[in-house]
Amino acid sequence: MILRTLAALLFAATVASSAQAQLLKPRGVQFDQFVADLWKDAQAKGISRGTFARAFDGVTPDPRVIATTTKQPEYNKPAGLYVNQIASPANANEGRKKEVQWRSTFDAVEKKYKVERSVILAIWGMETSYGALKDKWDGIRSLSTLAFAKYRDPYFRNELLIALKIIQDGHIAREKFVSSWAGAMGQTQFMPTNFVDYAVDFDGDGKRDIWTSVPDILASTANYFAKAVGGWKMGMPWGFEVAVPQGFDLMKSRAAFDEWSKLGVRRADGKPFPQTGDGILFFPAGLPGPAFIVTPNFEVIKDYNDSDVYALAIGQLSDMIAGSPIPKTQWPAQATQLPRDDRIALQKKLAELGYDQTRFTAHIDFKMRDFVRAEQKKYGLVTDGHPNAALLANMGLKRS
Repeated sequence: MILRTLAALLFAATVASSAQAQLLKPRGVQFDQFVADLWKDAQAKGISRGTFARAFDGVTPDPRVIATTTKQPEYNKPAGLYVNQIASPANANEGRKKEVQWRSTFDAVEKKYKVERSVILAIWGMETSYGALKDKWDGIRSLSTLAFAKYRDPYFRNELLIALKIIQDGHIAREKFVSSWAGAMGQTQFMPTNFVDYAVDFDGDGKRDIWTSVPDILASTANYFAKAVGGWKMGMPWGFEVAVPQGFDLMKSRAAFDEWSKLGVRRADGKPFPQTGDGILFFPAGLPGPAFIVTPNFEVIKDYNDSDVYALAIGQLSDMIAGSPIPKTQWPAQATQLPRDDRIALQKKLAELGYDQTRFTAHIDFKMRDFVRAEQKKYGLVTDGHPNAALLANMGLKRS
């Protein structure tokens, strides 16, 4: 799973120079020392010598892994292009076919975990095209490479140790332990820690198999959503596209649904707002561009992957699978997100100015968007909460 924690790592700190040099070699003294040091921690966690030896037999650092960290589509494509490619009629049609095929399982999963099947299907479709796309990376090699390179240390080192425990406990054989480039596993892409926390044995065979058992895959994903920060609220939409009236005060970003309606904000699909609940006004690409009101369920999707456009794509695909037509407002054609270094510089500047900005990972949350609105207002810019080059220029920040 490309999770909240993992998403925060995708553009992490610079890899140590000694480790970078080592990645270009087959297997040298430094990597051997890394493995020897790792064994001490693995042994302390109950990993047997046999499991450890089999796991690292023939393993060398993989130089492709580090190169892949800068190629994540959520961040390198224009937002609208990314969302529309995922939330496509073809993906929705395939999701509906899978729903028919596994309907009895979905019935049981929904009953137990209170998470709509459409969002589980959207995650399944996003991550591995409903299981059609197979992981091809050696999971232990990938995690070892990131841990050895001290990429966001100690996160990947800890994930590697947990992966060894998963193998030892018999959930999957070492030779079948494949993953994404960053160690995300199975058809809905769980990191090892999340496997331990959320994977379930729904088919009753004694194993938590997120690689080949569809019941385990669907139930584990639902269990994650049910237990995520805030918890999924069944029956509540993730959000919806809206039309904002001309002259609307864009400093207003949070309100109950009935207040949004009184303020003249209308759903783009023509439906009424839910009778209860509240939402946040959100311009994912700034103005001009589509506007959304998102609910706490949107934050649950971001707990799975801390990316606004990922969450939008999941939300819209899930709606399409459920049979709801999706408004297709024109998105800006160009990429509208600031480069990573610029976003981090902005976060640090906001903290210097006294805002309660405590995240410096380049990921923009809704609290930060309110800080951006305040700065935009200060400089007479459009207060859409979407940071751009004009804001940086007014704040005296140089572009990277």
